[in-house]
Amino acid sequence: MTAAPLFRQIDVAPAYQKVADAIEREIVNGRIKPGEPIGTELELGRQFGVNRSTVREGIRVLEEGGLIRRDSSRRLQACLPRYNKLATRLSRALVLHEVTFRELHEASIMLEVASIECAVERATAENTAELADNLKRSEEVVSDPASLAELDAEFHVLLAKASQNRVLQLAREPAAQLFSPATGMLVDGVTQGGSRLVEAHRPLLHAIRRRDKETGALWMRHGFEKIASLDRSVEHMYMEHA
Repeated sequence: MTAAPLFRQIDVAPAYQKVADAIEREIVNGRIKPGEPIGTELELGRQFGVNRSTVREGIRVLEEGGLIRRDSSRRLQACLPRYNKLATRLSRALVLHEVTFRELHEASIMLEVASIECAVERATAENTAELADNLKRSEEVVSDPASLAELDAEFHVLLAKASQNRVLQLAREPAAQLFSPATGMLVDGVTQGGSRLVEAHRPLLHAIRRRDKETGALWMRHGFEKIASLDRSVEHMYMEHA
């Protein structure tokens, strides 16, 4: 019998991917700051020793990832990727790794509890006003599952913003995107689901106003546990929409 090979074949990345990786390293390492130019496609082609079409393909990859944009004159600039672009990529990775609902639920609780605890300590008057406005708008659409689901997602984004911790803002988004479709279906399919969702937000806002970390964390855990127990089909919803 032929012995199994000791080594795997070497994967050679295409030239455009090497171009994209090299530019991304410079941006991530801070050597190219957001807003700074990175050169024209022609200039980059000369520096990398590749043709312009290869550079263009590498730039396309970076534009899709939110690391590069073109200004009004079509010049290339480095930029900070938007949260939703990063979150979408990570959400896909979670699905590809066959993340279970239980894992998603556990991680979401930890991230959201961390968000409320930090928000209680650091929320500004502007943050509190934004959350209060969200709650008011949620009350007005309590019978509209789709609109309420959007406002629920917005509430948690605002909560993470109030934490003044950008890592928390980035970390919670991928899981939140996977949860979002199930939220609307759950509100629509459960008796008084909309009003229960709105009522789950109210004590969180009160906790921030009172700077009560313990109560905020308690209500956040309670809210997540209640959503999961309202209808066991929520797990099936997640699996269908992941």
